[in-house]
Amino acid sequence: MSTENEETRQRLKAAVHYNVGRMCQAVGEKREKEFSRHVMAAIAETTFRQCDVFAKDLEAFARHAKRSTINAEDVKLLARRSKALSKYIQKKSEELASSNQEKRELKKSTGKRKNVDTEDME
Repeated sequence: MSTENEETRQRLKAAVHYNVGRMCQAVGEKREKEFSRHVMAAIAETTFRQCDVFAKDLEAFARHAKRSTINAEDVKLLARRSKALSKYIQKKSEELASSNQEKRELKKSTGKRKNVDTEDME
């Protein structure tokens, strides 16, 4: 692995550790509990490793489909073992698709209006 990749990996790892720490503190405050640094580090390390596995699986799914880009279907496939996660991702995917459809329709109607306006000018 190149030094640039290793630096990026270390930055990502630090970001995961930082965010896990913040999340543990927030949960601890809500429930009036405290997490030790060792527990937070273990959660962060597990999270980072799981994300690494997810990334490799997503790459494999895209490669298997002979694509170089990971898409929503790959993410849905990844989440298939967790019913709650799968349901959440499916819901978000539908929301995005709906939003994109609305944008396309708005763009089409705006484009048609421009054509009508330019015809009126002639």
